Amino acid sequence: MPLLQEINEAPTVAGTSPGPNDLAARIGNTPLILLSRLVPDLPAGVQVYAKAEHLNPGGSVKDRAAWSMIGDGIRTGRLRPGMTILDATSGNTGIAYAMIAATLGYPVTLCLPRNTSAERKRIMRAYGAELIETDPLQSSDGAQIRAMELAAQAPDRYFYPDQYNNDANWRAHYETTAPEIWEQTGGRVTHFIAGMGTSGTFTGTTRRLKELNPGLHAVRMQPDSPLHGLEGMKHMETTIVPGIYDASLADEEVEVATEDAQATALQLARREGLFVGVSSGANVFAAVRLARRLSSGAVVVTVLCDTGARYLGDTFWEAVDP
Repeated sequence: MPLLQEINEAPTVAGTSPGPNDLAARIGNTPLILLSRLVPDLPAGVQVYAKAEHLNPGGSVKDRAAWSMIGDGIRTGRLRPGMTILDATSGNTGIAYAMIAATLGYPVTLCLPRNTSAERKRIMRAYGAELIETDPLQSSDGAQIRAMELAAQAPDRYFYPDQYNNDANWRAHYETTAPEIWEQTGGRVTHFIAGMGTSGTFTGTTRRLKELNPGLHAVRMQPDSPLHGLEGMKHMETTIVPGIYDASLADEEVEVATEDAQATALQLARREGLFVGVSSGANVFAAVRLARRLSSGAVVVTVLCDTGARYLGDTFWEAVDP
């Protein structure tokens, strides 16, 4: 039985199974959007699509992984009534944890860098999460280390999914995101590109798409330096590499500057009507750059990771000419 089907049948803290009207049933099955106004001058016969993950109920792609990991914890008995869900986050997974836990009746404690956007922190607190802020100079690594320490100190108190090393993370995308892309493109997808955070989206989606099409070309995207403004993205050479990351899946690696990602996010809002975040801008910038060197028949798919509402404190939105 597929993992997510098992999870959907697992008992919640209240002893009931999530039904078709529950929040978790609204996660996934997001639209795949053809980007035409943003990239009108591509080579003939080349298309760029974006998976609109910002339309998940929690506003990001992380809804899929968070539900998979929480549900797996319930199904396996590692998450029991009275326990607190604990993990490190740069924001989006934490929001998803807090949203889902609120529907199931579990408290949530989240470790995150102090420089996480104020919008994300407000959303997590609105759902009732306790936030433990860590040294911003240590980025997500510092948050991860703090969460590990807390989990080790009180293993009976905390359920620690550890999103960076939890197979239920990438399996969510293997079992849902990839099949959706395959169906929505009619099996025509030739290239998949995604940024690297926990690497769950890239690893799970690529692994399944390559099973469906061994000729698929997979591109991993990362920031162009350790000090960057792509919240949630990791510069792999200078950070703790997630245990779930499978480097052998990537056929190519590209780097994107924060300024290019911000400009593309603004272009997506003004030309496509898609109000998405900076990591989405980075994915699309890299996808368009890739598509410009391809030939007829190429179908490039990338991911719109989250909503732009989580970045409203940034001033680039006010630029006159993106």
